[in-house]
Amino acid sequence: MVNPEYDDVDHDTVPPANKGLLVAAGVLLALPMIALAWVGSYARVEPKLGGFPFFIWYQFLWVFLCSAATYTAYKLVLKARPHRPMLGWRDAETRRRDEESGR
Repeated sequence: MVNPEYDDVDHDTVPPANKGLLVAAGVLLALPMIALAWVGSYARVEPKLGGFPFFIWYQFLWVFLCSAATYTAYKLVLKARPHRPMLGWRDAETRRRDEESGR
């Protein structure tokens, strides 16, 4: 038996995603890979920062930049792909029991 309480949500369709935000998230994720794969751009000693050569501190800086880019991309994807409320585990279990008992 079908419970009308659950019939108002169509679980076979997905809400449309904002493709512009998804592209922006992809660019944010690609930037650290491109910046660090292009070794020729930072394979030098000068300028030094606190006694560390540029090669070292540039890569260390990207640890934090990559974290910020990943977090921002994650937030953009959440905003770009809206979701509808899902049934909680307890609700799904209650629904299963109701269907088994014929309610």
